[in-house]
Amino acid sequence: MAPDSTRKGWSRSGSTAAGRARTGLLVVGLFVLVLYVIEIINTLMLRSLNGMFGLRPRSLDGVLDILTFPLLHANLAHLFSNTLPLIIFGFLVLLSGLRVFFTTLALSWLASGVAVWLIGGFNITIGASGLVFGLFAFLLVRGFFNRNWWQILLSVVLFLTYGGILFGILPTVASFVSWQAHLGGAGGGVLAALLLSVPRPGTLRVRP
Repeated sequence: MAPDSTRKGWSRSGSTAAGRARTGLLVVGLFVLVLYVIEIINTLMLRSLNGMFGLRPRSLDGVLDILTFPLLHANLAHLFSNTLPLIIFGFLVLLSGLRVFFTTLALSWLASGVAVWLIGGFNITIGASGLVFGLFAFLLVRGFFNRNWWQILLSVVLFLTYGGILFGILPTVASFVSWQAHLGGAGGGVLAALLLSVPRPGTLRVRP
């Protein structure tokens, strides 16, 4: 069986780099499109979806809101601020395959929500920034787990370009910034990188 593509940097499983790039653009484009469709619906409903499906910390009803809060935003500007990093980081993760992307997205989503539910403030939390931090954290650390120099080089470039956003995981007094979601999402991304670095049964460990 072919080894996991996240360990190798470039897939040798038969799919071309161009094919993965096309798939990546399609998947991340569809995901962002869904966010904008929800934003339009939410605007037409006078932001009532935020109150219905935003995450309420330490509330029993809020447990289910973990599944929905990243899909909602306070306004169009809020969504705009998450769009470009979602596209860039999501596309880069997707170059390692759909399994890698959806594993990273799911763990970032879950960890972000759990962190907000456990230690969030008293306000309803919404927004996909936790996913942004999860994808970014995954890209930063996976090369070190995989011992892949190309991935490490990419992480250095990303850190130099976007590293400033990591201040977003620090506790802040700004009530409109959920550092808890950022911290949880980043933790989920690191966990995804760790889990995906473990060879699956029947695969070979290939090092660049």
